[in-house]
Amino acid sequence: MTEIETIDIPQLIPLLPVRDMVMYPSVILPLFVGRDMSINAVEKSLSKDRLILVAAQKDLTDEDPLPDRIYSVGVVSQIMRMLRLPDGRVKVLIQGLKKARIKAYAQETPTFLVKIETINEPLITEITLEIEALMRYVKEEMEKVVSMGRMVPPDILMVLDTIDEPGKLADVAAANLGLAVDKAQEVLEIVEPVERLRKLSEILGKEIELLNMQAKILSQAKEEMTKSQREYFLREQMKAIRTELGEGDERTEDVEDLKKRIKKAKMPKDVEKEAKKQLERLDMMHPDAIESTMVRTYLEWLVELPWSKTTKDSIDIKRAKKILDEDHYDLDKVKERILEFLSVMKLKKGEMKGPILCFVGPPGVGKTSLGKSIARALGRKFSRISLGGMKDEAEIRGHRRTYVGSMPGRIIQSIKQAGTNNPVFMMDEIDKIGNDFRGDPASALLEVLDPEQNNSFSDHYLNVPFDLSRVMFITTANRVDTIPAALKDRMETIYISGYTDREKLKIVKQYLIPKQLKENGLNGKMLGFADHALLKIIQEYTREAGLRGLEREIAAIGRKVARKIAEGNREKAMVTARNLQSYLGPSKYLPETMHEEDVIGVASGLAWTEFGGDVLYVEASCRKGKKELTLTGSMGDVMKESVQAALTYIKSKADTLDIPKDTFEDLEMHVHVPQGAIPKDGPSAGITMGVAMISAITKTSIDRKIAMTGEISLTGRVLPIGGLKEKTLAALRNRMKEVIIPEENGHELTEIPAYVKKKMKFHLVKNMDEVIAIIFKKNPNKPRKA
Repeated sequence: MTEIETIDIPQLIPLLPVRDMVMYPSVILPLFVGRDMSINAVEKSLSKDRLILVAAQKDLTDEDPLPDRIYSVGVVSQIMRMLRLPDGRVKVLIQGLKKARIKAYAQETPTFLVKIETINEPLITEITLEIEALMRYVKEEMEKVVSMGRMVPPDILMVLDTIDEPGKLADVAAANLGLAVDKAQEVLEIVEPVERLRKLSEILGKEIELLNMQAKILSQAKEEMTKSQREYFLREQMKAIRTELGEGDERTEDVEDLKKRIKKAKMPKDVEKEAKKQLERLDMMHPDAIESTMVRTYLEWLVELPWSKTTKDSIDIKRAKKILDEDHYDLDKVKERILEFLSVMKLKKGEMKGPILCFVGPPGVGKTSLGKSIARALGRKFSRISLGGMKDEAEIRGHRRTYVGSMPGRIIQSIKQAGTNNPVFMMDEIDKIGNDFRGDPASALLEVLDPEQNNSFSDHYLNVPFDLSRVMFITTANRVDTIPAALKDRMETIYISGYTDREKLKIVKQYLIPKQLKENGLNGKMLGFADHALLKIIQEYTREAGLRGLEREIAAIGRKVARKIAEGNREKAMVTARNLQSYLGPSKYLPETMHEEDVIGVASGLAWTEFGGDVLYVEASCRKGKKELTLTGSMGDVMKESVQAALTYIKSKADTLDIPKDTFEDLEMHVHVPQGAIPKDGPSAGITMGVAMISAITKTSIDRKIAMTGEISLTGRVLPIGGLKEKTLAALRNRMKEVIIPEENGHELTEIPAYVKKKMKFHLVKNMDEVIAIIFKKNPNKPRKA
């Protein structure tokens, strides 16, 4: 007989209703008792035999449960220890003894007294295999529950291992499993021990399934919990802290400020609608969220763009001409076109979708500074971007806002910096745009530079149209052939030729020397230049069509003089042709050495480069040997084809040139262009090649002071060439007396300065026969022998 069975359990006993738990026999639990009726029940039990019936109430929120709200089956328990707490509550340690069923409520106030009957369980006389398997299964499942993180007392598994009674095992396991009240009560009310154990095994199986699913969901949730979500929770905490500190109104002030700025910007209706929409989004976001920063930056761009800020044009044609003359020497044709452009703009009161001007010319001739002068003449802001080497289309159209660090393109950025929607906008080096996998910037420029389209230019970042039709676009290039045809079609090309030595001399005296004196802290009393010294700098220290190199040389002299003055030498420095070398060192460029006398097989050609014109000496030599043509001197494909065309022409004219027919059967011809390290190409040296080869074959000398340029055809026609002015200036610089040019280029002689035409004689030719007549001073049928 057990100790529990020896205790005499009365039929009338105090009732202790408990919430959120179910008491089981053979289980010891601590309880905190706070309700008056419950404290009275404990005190009544302590005053008698320390026995009390513990039963669970059905509704956890019920503070004063009625009898029908309390389960009828409970556990008679013994109060082992009682402790009164300072807050008025009572802590008791109770041990479950035996199940009992409430028959009736004998008293309800001040505490429940109930009549009970104890529930006797059937005895298990033999532990069968099924019972043993059930007991083992329950113990193993309890181990799984513990391993999966269920809050179970750590020593419960050891206690369960010592229990060999099915009913007691079920009671202890159920009591420590933390089941819901209804499920725990269901297990308690099962009288048959094996059936109770079987029910518990089912509950354990479901519980493990739930724990598995919970672990899986928790794992997925952890994986999906991104950094931004964690930051969101942290920011929410920060927001609460700021609210407590009284800093929560800053956000409202920012939104109100942006709202005022949107109204002040006077945007188009569609743009303003988008701005207000984004402002509403910003107001709904957390101020420290990443997207909040992106939306705020976007709104900052919108409100800072000059949607309605326009500079009023002050178009005074006489004043504009004066400004252009002040800033630039010569360039009469260019200035005339600019003044025409401004005149039309004035008559149309600025509402002009005029052509895009494109200044084409060698470096350093004043293309960019012309744009600044136009802006000054109009009273507009000046903005400039360089397109050289640009390969990414986003540089023009901007990046979409989905990208981190996105921003508008260079067009919108420059408009914002200018602060007006009608600046003079210069795009430098438009001929040097590249393209690759990131897009073609030249194609993106088609919309920008088209007056019919740019009134609604869409930048990828802004994603709203911006009117560029008021902007005066000007582009610059060194050459036209590398500009895409579609882009070139949208522009009016204005060619700016290089300067002659005389023009450079005037520019350096009028503009460059005063500028460099000022930049180096000097004045006219400290440094002076003789004209011969300046001409020597122009001819022997620079080789360019523009003025940048010349300005650098003047600056170098200015720095040396500045140092002498800083060291205490106050004497005025006068730069002359004799002492120039002491300032700049030996000459960097010497004129191409002209032969002292006429030479067989050497002809003087004229070439054009991006940096201006130059004399190109072509040498030809022939001898008996293998029938072949050798070409050297870094010739390009077009130049090589010109040599072959000239040779074919010479063969076809062999009779008229007194060349024996069998000459070409074993003729080994070698054509060379000196300065072989410099690549050369183009068809304009065709007649020069032909003259040099005729001279070599017929052993006839060529007048060394005659320069020539022109493309040759197979039939001997002389075709037009480009860069006539630059080539003519190169001929003058190299002391040539006569120049042979294609007849079709004759109209360009009007662009040649008068003093150049006085010093040189020009021959206009249609075909190679006329060239031969001029070069050899007699009929081409009878060339002069050396």
